[in-house]
Amino acid sequence: MKFTASIILTALLSFVACLYLPWWSIAVVSFLIPLIIIQKPYMAFITGFVALLLLWGGLAWWISTANDHLLAHKIAVLVIKADSPLLLIGLTALIGGLVAAFSALSGSLLRRLF
Repeated sequence: MKFTASIILTALLSFVACLYLPWWSIAVVSFLIPLIIIQKPYMAFITGFVALLLLWGGLAWWISTANDHLLAHKIAVLVIKADSPLLLIGLTALIGGLVAAFSALSGSLLRRLF
């Protein structure tokens, strides 16, 4: 129950935060969720990773399919030297997931200190 609630809360609050704040606000949200919902450090890491992997991957895919992957093709060639928009979307999701995962881990470890 905590796992599902943490994923949904992290993804939802990160989405809302990114509407009004810079992209790194996902780290702040992911840091705060394990402080509110008590989790073991490895579960907090997995929760943060899964929540933002799904959120950023889903948003990147949705935005990219809206314009028929035109921009994703061009950016993929520049960034990863391959004409693969799906690989670019996966890389975007991975970066978001790792930022959130390490932030959630930090929040959980801070909670353990006190």
